[in-house]
Amino acid sequence: MDLRRLFLAHGREVRAYLTRKLRDAETAADLTQETFLRFAEQHRPESGGAAVLHQRSYLYRTAHNLAVDHMRQRQRERTDLMPDDLLSCIADERPSPERQAAGHDELSRVRDALLELPERTRQVFALVRIEGLTYRETAERLDISDSSVQKHLAKAIKHVMQRFR
Repeated sequence: MDLRRLFLAHGREVRAYLTRKLRDAETAADLTQETFLRFAEQHRPESGGAAVLHQRSYLYRTAHNLAVDHMRQRQRERTDLMPDDLLSCIADERPSPERQAAGHDELSRVRDALLELPERTRQVFALVRIEGLTYRETAERLDISDSSVQKHLAKAIKHVMQRFR
């Protein structure tokens, strides 16, 4: 494998392809070099990689993948600048102090209702609804059947709902 000959044969067309795709000649040049570096790494004897039968196809596939990765990275990094005076128009999404107080009261009522339940029912509710375990995982952890988990959970939810009426 003669990398220099391969670059002379396909380097210009790979770079043109990347320039069209990215609309950025400088980035296209960088990714063209990266494409040929990856090809060279694939052909190192110690890499253990399979021989590339269709070199041009390999180069285009590698260039395409690098371009896609680059565009995804750029999307993640993109931030749109906004004048400071427009920032004041953005609504504050935090709950109001009244809503926070109401939320604390509601949470206290739920906690009180749960404390009225038997220990096992409370455990099932906590594992399923708070920790996010499945019925099967909860059953295994508490050494009970799946149907027992469902019954305890239904009992807990029914009790809490009744206390909120």
